[in-house]
Amino acid sequence: MKRFGLENYNGVKNPMVPGSNRLTKQEDGKKADATLFKQIVGSLMYITVTRPDLAYSVCLISRFMANPMESHMMAAKRILRYIRATTDLGVFYRKGCEDEMLAYTDSDYAGDLDDRKSTSGYVFMLSGGAVAWSSKKQPVVTLSTTEAEFVAAASCACQCIWLQQILKQIGGTERKCVKVLYDNSSTIKLAKNPVLHGRSKHIDVRFHFLRNLTKDEVIDIEHCGTNEQLADIMTKPLRLELFEKFRAALGVNSAEEIN
Repeated sequence: MKRFGLENYNGVKNPMVPGSNRLTKQEDGKKADATLFKQIVGSLMYITVTRPDLAYSVCLISRFMANPMESHMMAAKRILRYIRATTDLGVFYRKGCEDEMLAYTDSDYAGDLDDRKSTSGYVFMLSGGAVAWSSKKQPVVTLSTTEAEFVAAASCACQCIWLQQILKQIGGTERKCVKVLYDNSSTIKLAKNPVLHGRSKHIDVRFHFLRNLTKDEVIDIEHCGTNEQLADIMTKPLRLELFEKFRAALGVNSAEEIN
């Protein structure tokens, strides 16, 4: 805060408010200091390594580093104000907690107003806290919500295989199947039922290995309710009550809350 001249700013309770993700590269208004904006975004990227609740908001503003406007700068400053109010938060892992790895994955269909690409997000939970998370714009333009969710699930599956290998190397409990929770029934059916090939033949072949993983029982995709989908925090701004609920579910707590 001192580095960027914001030490006198008041803190806020969430990094973004619902609707604030409608930023575009063609925003009207005054141009912001590009060097300062890049410095802020670069600093925030380091913080996301230990703060999964910041992943989506930092992912969003990083898209505008080439030509930042004042509205983009205000969004970045709000994230800093949120950090100011939550410096005591961190991911807490509980000893003796359930050691089964659990994954949540979701997408925000056509959320980018500039190129209409969707945002993928996933969270892996272990020992009561998040151990891996991602918020990233998808590499392709999808034609439906189901396709966007399918691409997000494929990205999550890649991370799932890598984490299984890492856990095996460090002596973790080996499990053949990892449960992946999704709130889209069509995507689950598409991943499990090859009869639906006619609806998905246009999807890039590299995403279809998800079906093989499901068939080989490397992952097990199950349905969960939208209000229990932790990966939502990685794909869109949430209302304050839901944001705080998901943040706590990720294991992001203060020392006082832990004690």
